[in-house]
Amino acid sequence: MLVIGIESSAHTFGAGIVDDGKILASEKEMFKIGTTGMIPAEVAEFHVNNAADVISRALERAGIGYRDIEGIGYTRGPGLGPCLQVGCLSAKTLAKKLNVKIVPVNHGVGHIEVTRISAGLKDPIALYVSGGNSQILKISDKPFRHYRVLGETFDIGVGNMLDSFARELKLTPSWGSTVEKSALGGKYIEMPYSVKGMDFSFTGLLTKATSLIPEKKEDLCFSLQEAAFSMLAETAERAILLTNSQELCVCGGVAQNTRLKEMLGLMAKEHGVRFGFVEGALNADNGAMIAMVAERMLRNGFSVPVNECRTEQRYRVDRARVF
Repeated sequence: MLVIGIESSAHTFGAGIVDDGKILASEKEMFKIGTTGMIPAEVAEFHVNNAADVISRALERAGIGYRDIEGIGYTRGPGLGPCLQVGCLSAKTLAKKLNVKIVPVNHGVGHIEVTRISAGLKDPIALYVSGGNSQILKISDKPFRHYRVLGETFDIGVGNMLDSFARELKLTPSWGSTVEKSALGGKYIEMPYSVKGMDFSFTGLLTKATSLIPEKKEDLCFSLQEAAFSMLAETAERAILLTNSQELCVCGGVAQNTRLKEMLGLMAKEHGVRFGFVEGALNADNGAMIAMVAERMLRNGFSVPVNECRTEQRYRVDRARVF
């Protein structure tokens, strides 16, 4: 079943195409954040200006035309309101023009499922780490099949924390990936460590690291990462032991970080747990993950009338049905 997925929850407008679970295309354009962060209205305007081109490129990459599309998925949320609206409107326009079914997809479920399926995992503990979200999840069948949240951040996502610190240091671009590069060769400085059961907090860590500027940049970035990732590894380990899970995956934008995967891999190996992740671009926001989830939803008979398609900025992952 040829399905196109549209992702526009934040700085990326993405369009991906899948056919029977195989990714045929994943094209995107990303708003350049620089050192100032994002103004939602400006990012939404960027999406409007790039949507048609990104979708056309995805179709060309997949080697298909508009009339070959059999279904459409779009990101309902969570995300930035104006940005979500652009993706929703793009998807609704296509659905009406092509007279095909459409489904709204939870952004977090997209990240988890593309990783779980690509890594060949069945029922993993999922560590979902991105700009706006940091959660530990596992499938539950009650009261419906969904990802149950076992633990999560009390304040901000780990990606948000890393990006914010990059801006404080005036790194260019001000992203977590720049913090990762700057951490090379750094030495550890004692940092706050906030874990309660399987929940964690990052604002205290951010405040402490910011207060130490202008200490050596490499040491601050290294210490910030080590403290934050140790917190995530500890809580993921606790979830594995409490649920007797045999699989672990890490997904979301921060899952691109080599040091985080290294720490989780060592922990998983110690417990004889299979550890899975996807490489590169599939961890970042992309349309392919939305298309993959949408195809499963459509194959199971789920769709929404076009005039009932909406967006929801605070659409929690544990409210979304998984197929």
